[in-house]
Amino acid sequence: MRRLSLVAATSFCVMLCASAVYAVDLPGFSVGEVSLKSAGPLSFAPDNVLIVGDPKAATVYAVQLDKTATKSPEKLELPIPDGIEVADLAVSPDTGVIYLSVTENGKASIVSVNGDKLEPVALDKVKRAVAQLANAPEDKVVGEGRRRGNPREESITDIAYVDNQVIVTGRVTGDAAAGVHSIAYPFQEQGSAMPIEIYHAAHGRYEDDAVARVFVPFTIDGKPHLLAGFTCTPLVKFPLGEIAKAKQAYRGTTVAELGNRNKPLDMVVYEKDGQQYLLMANSARGVMKVSTKDIEREEGLTEPVKGGGTAGQTFEAIAWEGVVQLDKLNDTTAVIITKAEGQPAVLKTVDLP
Repeated sequence: MRRLSLVAATSFCVMLCASAVYAVDLPGFSVGEVSLKSAGPLSFAPDNVLIVGDPKAATVYAVQLDKTATKSPEKLELPIPDGIEVADLAVSPDTGVIYLSVTENGKASIVSVNGDKLEPVALDKVKRAVAQLANAPEDKVVGEGRRRGNPREESITDIAYVDNQVIVTGRVTGDAAAGVHSIAYPFQEQGSAMPIEIYHAAHGRYEDDAVARVFVPFTIDGKPHLLAGFTCTPLVKFPLGEIAKAKQAYRGTTVAELGNRNKPLDMVVYEKDGQQYLLMANSARGVMKVSTKDIEREEGLTEPVKGGGTAGQTFEAIAWEGVVQLDKLNDTTAVIITKAEGQPAVLKTVDLP
């Protein structure tokens, strides 16, 4: 999961005030509480609806937010208090407000950026829709040694609204451990989980247990696709229509190998000088500006890429240090979270490269 851990030290004092939530009549929505078991990925649907992933609960919420909320500043440099663990950030395309999913003292919540401070979003009585994920792993610790862990915590690794669907990547039960969920929006049924498979060039093999860490919706030849990043760092495209029709694990097309011993942390699509790019933050390989030129080609990588090398889509290294989260604030500006060794995390805006 995209997560930034901060050492617990000071209290999150902004709990004294809360952002309003705006309720309107949306099909499938009802008034109730959103009680998060964990902080997870965020995204937005139309009409300023925040899509919230709760991996521990294997649940996705759609929450109607206030359209009159004050827009977050376009010039921003805001230290994040110690003791706050940030799972994700997302910017509302309707209002320009920045939202974070966070954990403090073991409690998950959503906060927004209002001027030079963070404000909790009140979730006790909101207009919301709820979807429980199909085929989520059992909530228990399994495995031994370095492989010991709770697969439920990876039930939701990323999330996005695409063409009247909410798409969720994560770990699933079954023969193939990695899957893509498609849930009809606004959550009038549970949805389905389809297993996926990739060619992992750094490993030189096909894998059906590699979970997509991040993804972005991307249109290729007029059809919706996912461009997904995996650990060690293959970039793989998946046509959503083909995944939905698959009778077995759907094999995506690996369009790039961006280097081993690395995990993608966050990714956005943006346009610069008439060209579309992916901006990807990584755990060990910095920030990459990845070209999407010729990404529509049918052939992908099918041969090993050894020695930490790269192949496929070209990219440019961007000199941003310590980026762990990012999103587009507008067409020319990104909002990022940086964490330097021994320094507090900082939420700030920068020009898109």
